[in-house]
Amino acid sequence: MKIGVLALQGAFREHCRMLAHCNVQTCEIRTPAELSNIDGLIIPGGESTTIGKLMTEWDLLPAIKERYQNGMPIYGTCAGMILLCNDIAGSSQPRLGLLDARVRRNGFGRQRESFEAMLDVPEFGPEPLAAVFIRAPYIERCGPGVSVLASVNGKIVIAKQEKILVTAFHPELTNDDRVHRYFLRMAAGDA
Repeated sequence: MKIGVLALQGAFREHCRMLAHCNVQTCEIRTPAELSNIDGLIIPGGESTTIGKLMTEWDLLPAIKERYQNGMPIYGTCAGMILLCNDIAGSSQPRLGLLDARVRRNGFGRQRESFEAMLDVPEFGPEPLAAVFIRAPYIERCGPGVSVLASVNGKIVIAKQEKILVTAFHPELTNDDRVHRYFLRMAAGDA
C-alpha cells in the first residue's frame, strides 16, 4: 500500500512520519500525475485558502476529484477537512467539496484558543484519543450520508462519509497512530 500526502503547504512532513511509523510507503503529492500510483491521499492541516489556491493553480482539484470518484479514499485534517467540505461558512474559497457538510473555519477561535482534548471514539478503540486543536474548524451540519464519530462541546470534530475521513485536529502531532491506522484500514477496504 502507498499513501500520498498533499505537500503544497502545511504539516505534510508530520503525516509522512506518522505513516512511516505505521510501516506504510508514502510519497509527497504536488502534481496530478503523482496521484496515479497511490492507494489513498491525506490532505494535511495548514492554511486552507493557500492550499486551495495552489490546488487550483496546479490543476489538482479535478485530478483529486476524479481519483476519489474512482475509489481512492481521502483523509483531511484541519485545513484538509475544510477543503473536503462542500459548504464553508462565510467563504467562497476553492475546495474539493466532496463531503456533504458545512464547516466553520477557526471555529474554536484563533491561535491563542488552541487546545488539547481527550476524545471518546469507539471506532478507534476503547482508550481516549488525545487531540490537538490549532485554530481548528468544526462541522456545523452534516448531510444524511455523513457519520459523526466524535464531537467537542456539541461541535463535530471527526466525521466519515464513504471513503472520506476528516478530523478538525492534528493526530500527526501526537504519538497515537490510531487515526492513521483507521484511514489505512479504509484504504484497504476494511473500515
